[in-house]
Amino acid sequence: MLFTRLTLSNLRNSVKAIGDSPLLDDYEKRKLGIFNQINMLGLLTGLAMPLSGVFNKDGLPVLAWVVACSPAFISGLVLLLIHKQRYELARMCYFIFYPIVTTLVYAGKIDVGLELFFMLYGVLSVFFLQRYINIVISFCFSMGCYFLVFVIWKDYTYILKSANFPFYFFNHLVAIAVFFYFLYFSKRENNQYQQSILAKNNELYLSNVKISEQTEELIKLNGLKDKLFSVIAHDLRTPIYALKNLFTTMHRYDISGEEIKSSLPDVVEDLNYTTNLMENLLQWAKSQMQSSALHPVQLDVHDLTREVVQLLRLQAENKKIYVENRLSGELYTYADKNMINLVFRNLLSNAIKFTPPEGRVWIEGEECGDHIVISVLDTGPGIGEQQLKSLFTPDCMPTKGTANEQGTGLGLMLCKEFIEKNGGTIMAENREGSGSKFTFTLPYLPSDN
Repeated sequence: MLFTRLTLSNLRNSVKAIGDSPLLDDYEKRKLGIFNQINMLGLLTGLAMPLSGVFNKDGLPVLAWVVACSPAFISGLVLLLIHKQRYELARMCYFIFYPIVTTLVYAGKIDVGLELFFMLYGVLSVFFLQRYINIVISFCFSMGCYFLVFVIWKDYTYILKSANFPFYFFNHLVAIAVFFYFLYFSKRENNQYQQSILAKNNELYLSNVKISEQTEELIKLNGLKDKLFSVIAHDLRTPIYALKNLFTTMHRYDISGEEIKSSLPDVVEDLNYTTNLMENLLQWAKSQMQSSALHPVQLDVHDLTREVVQLLRLQAENKKIYVENRLSGELYTYADKNMINLVFRNLLSNAIKFTPPEGRVWIEGEECGDHIVISVLDTGPGIGEQQLKSLFTPDCMPTKGTANEQGTGLGLMLCKEFIEKNGGTIMAENREGSGSKFTFTLPYLPSDN
């Protein structure tokens, strides 16, 4: 049974594909498939209809045999023209030859009970023909034949209904079957076409959403690019010019060691800022060019924070800020070491920058389920509500520290990007009393791993 269904399905698909061309759109291909099936039905009935006439004891007139055999000839010719991709010519042959042959039979004063077919030809011509002039010609021709046969003529010497009722009944049955076949498959093909259109529209919608998201991302990146160029043009140039002016003055003029020594702190501060900024810029550029380059390893968070605290020791000592690492015991995570190192450096450096002299900065951490939670806290003035909303975004406006240290906002944006790449989250809040608290999470890795 399954084999038979598959065979019939393959045969039907082969019939629908007769004359198929890549130049046809999907809707025209579906219409062609229906038209091919109607003609295949005409071809088969054209071969089967004469068999019913064999059982007529009195025999049938020649014209009756002509009308019985004509579907096979006409539909065969139409399918041949379609195979040669002469689509409009094939349709015109169908809608002209069928009415002509049928009318010729009635012209011989023979009523063979085919009046429904004239209606069928008119309806099908409107649906299948493409050119308006051809539609008008075919429809008017079919209706003209109908009026000629059933209104003007009517004097028939041979009436099939009386002579061979089974044949007469079969002719009407075929007309009704073709009508139903056409309407049913037209509806089914139209539904399938609508579903394909809806599917394509859905694909286009999803594609447009993706393009919109990419556009927004490009706009953000373009804004960030402009910001970076502004930083490079101003913030990097200033300390370099300061260093250049210092050396130019030393070269041109006789400056004492005390005067040089008095100028160095400002230059050193500018160069420290420049070094941190360059590091952030390079890391950001690297993350954009190698967005998928993540190299996670087992990290001892306590050791990592100790390294960062040591690295920023001079910055803290200059402001007489006490930095404390409160992480106790072993706390491990699985993350990219360079990225997390940058996160610690930025958060700790910012805490020192926004904490007044003789203040305190400390780091806390604990294991919480399948994550570790790390916090960097300070005793600074806290973060303004408006500033708090724009942290970690390109819209974050740079703010000077408690000793007028410069900032760009790029570091926090990098922190967010790197933490999220390593499977964590980051947030900032103001502590009760005074100061701020930056907290981020990372996947927890038991020490025995």
